[in-house]
Amino acid sequence: MENQKATAKKFVLNYGLILGIISVIFGVVMYVTNVYLNPGILYTIIGFLILITIITLAIKAFKTENGNYLSLSEALKVGIGVAVIGGIIAAIWSFVLMNYIEPNYMNQMMEVQREKMIEMQPDMTEAQLDDAAEMASKFSSPLISIAISLIGSLFFGLVISLIAGLIMKNKNPYDEA
Repeated sequence: MENQKATAKKFVLNYGLILGIISVIFGVVMYVTNVYLNPGILYTIIGFLILITIITLAIKAFKTENGNYLSLSEALKVGIGVAVIGGIIAAIWSFVLMNYIEPNYMNQMMEVQREKMIEMQPDMTEAQLDDAAEMASKFSSPLISIAISLIGSLFFGLVISLIAGLIMKNKNPYDEA
């Protein structure tokens, strides 16, 4: 019996675009509601739930089209691919936000971080605060922020794909081992 094997490309592109578009919409909502500088745990959880849901749906759709068979490597390929495409689109949004919509974004973020440090450690001296701000500024250029975001997307895509793949894998008995 010969089965038509599904290809990951279609699922990676479609679900990656969906993830990217939803991520941009979520980012716009955060910007419009003015929580983009200090989003809090609720927004972080929502962001992770979006990522988990879209990657899991992509892997499930691939499995369904593949005759209900899924290997771990296929799950990883689909999930990481979706995370990369979604991450690139989200990174483009971040770039536009930081450079065109809110060009003072990084300075605002530094001020929020400074206020958090003062709140958490009120006995810090001004010199210590300045040293911490100087150190943080080395890692806070828009390009470094975008690179860290892409690496994070890739990492969490890997973890989510691995877990979903381990749960959903089902070896095709007709494939040669």
